[in-house]
Order: sequence, then structure tokens, then C-alpha cells
Amino acid sequence: MTTIENKFRDLPSVDRILATDKTKALMETYSHGALVTLARDSLQAARRGISNGGPVPSVEELVQEIGQKANSLWRPSPGRVINGTGVVIHTNLGRVPLSEEAAKAAMEAGAGYSDLEIDLEKGERGGRDATLKSLVSRLTGAESALAVNNNAAALHLILSVLALGRDVIVSRGEAVEIGGGVRVPEILNASGARLVEVGTTNRTYLSDYRNAITENTALFLKVHTSNFKVIGFTEAPDTGELAALGREARIPVVHDVGSGCLVDTRDFGLSDEPRPQDSIAAGVDLVAFSGDKLLGGPQAGIIIGRRDLVSKLARHPLARAARIDKM
Repeated sequence: MTTIENKFRDLPSVDRILATDKTKALMETYSHGALVTLARDSLQAARRGISNGGPVPSVEELVQEIGQKANSLWRPSPGRVINGTGVVIHTNLGRVPLSEEAAKAAMEAGAGYSDLEIDLEKGERGGRDATLKSLVSRLTGAESALAVNNNAAALHLILSVLALGRDVIVSRGEAVEIGGGVRVPEILNASGARLVEVGTTNRTYLSDYRNAITENTALFLKVHTSNFKVIGFTEAPDTGELAALGREARIPVVHDVGSGCLVDTRDFGLSDEPRPQDSIAAGVDLVAFSGDKLLGGPQAGIIIGRRDLVSKLARHPLARAARIDKM
């Protein structure tokens, strides 16, 4: 018998592992079947280690490993942490906390039945975003609104529906990475649209947009560079100027404002943050922004703007694939 085979024989059985006091204590929290599976996994890993020249783990070592795996696999997730930076600086630590009222409403929506997609007055099927459409339109002055599961999905939906196989004109300084490795050019590519960059990293003029227009132009896209600033020798047309060019050329203008702040942040001693309602007032056709982060709600991507365009987006199959859940 080889040395490795002897070491295999020295490994404890599953029954021996389960018979230890520590494993029995684990059974107060985890099921017998789950611990059996973890014990077998650990023994299989031990055999691989022995085959590669490693030592034979003791019963205590295997039990400790099983306990660590169980606690890791079935711990509450996501777990509570302390975020000393705030959501503006660090969104990865649970995004923005929901208010007590919002959390309670979400719990009640998830715990029972509701009029999620039915019009109780008419007794007919309704839309799950009917309330949101009414409230957000009032808040922003937009003709209509639509919510999907995040802002990247909102932008992807807009591009897929309105610019499939066509050109989208974007300032070179706004073809940015918006977080989590998601890049505007990649979203355009995935949606089937074609990116046409104009201007330079620091200076883009209205004439750059005008000169790039062709028969294949579908949209002007303006993106808020929320994660960085280019300062000094810079130039960019404001939102109203780009919207006016869009109306003149009959090309829709889409503004991705990112974090979705509805209040004037300067009132709180902070730097100016673009507001969706300001873009609507400036004549932009569609505005996309996040429902969480600065807005303080659940993760969502909200699209506001022209009624005909929002309706076209809502009817597309991709809107259903990216829709928000009932909570």
C-alpha cells in the first residue's frame, strides 16, 4: 500500500466528524444533511491535498473548517456594517439607507397581496408604475415617467429602443466609466447603437454636434461626469443649447444625470448637482437617473420626458426584462 493510500486511511469518517461535540453544537443551527454535505466536501478537499503532498488534517481541523464554511454560506447576507463615509462617497456599503417609512412600505408590499398590476376602479389590468408615473411627473414637470431596475438598464433601454443600428453622438469628454466597470461606450455597443464621439476630452462645442449629424443620427446623448471633473481649459454646450439643436435638427436629446438629486445641493453647502427637472425645463426629451443614491429610494433607474418616447420604451420587451419588482 502506498504512502498516499495510508494517509487516506487515516482520514476520519463522516460519522466520526458528526459525532464531535462541536459538530453537534452546529446542528442546533444547521441541518444534519447540510453538515453531512460539508463534511464530505471537506474530506474530498483533504484527499486532493494529500495527493499533492499535503498532511492529513485532524478531526478538529476538519470540524473547524466545516463550521467556518457553514457560517460563511448561511450567514445573513447582506450583513450590517458601519459606513463612515456616507453614500455620496462610497455606494458599495449597502447603497443609501431607506427611511423607516420606505422600509415599512417595502415590507408590507412583500408580505401580502396588492393592487400591483390591476386597476381596482376599472377592474382591469393596470401598470405597476402608474403611481410612480404620476408622482415623478409632478415632481419634475415631465410629461411621463418609467422605472426599471437601475440607471444602466434605463440607458440601455433608451439606446436599444431609439438608436438600434444608428448613431448616437456623445462628447468625447462624456464617454465615461460610470462605476463598477460600466462604460458608456460599452452600453452603446451592447444596445446595438453606434457611438460617434465629438470634440475633445476637455473642449466640445455645439458646432461639433451639428457637424456630426447625418441621416443615420438617432440621438444626442449627454452624460453627467459625476465621478470626476475636468477643470481649466474646458468648454461644453449647456443642456439648453443642446436641446435647442436637437429640436432644430429633429433629433431627440437624452441626458443621463446619474445620481438623481431632486433638491438644490447648494442649499446644504455642497457643490451643484444636476437635477432632472432642470433638464426637462431646458427642453431635453428624455432624462435618466438613479432612484437610490442621492434620491434615497430603492435601487432603480427612472426615465422621464416626452410622453410618446416614454410610451415607446414601456412597450418594448426589454422594459419587462428590466422592470422593478413589487417592493
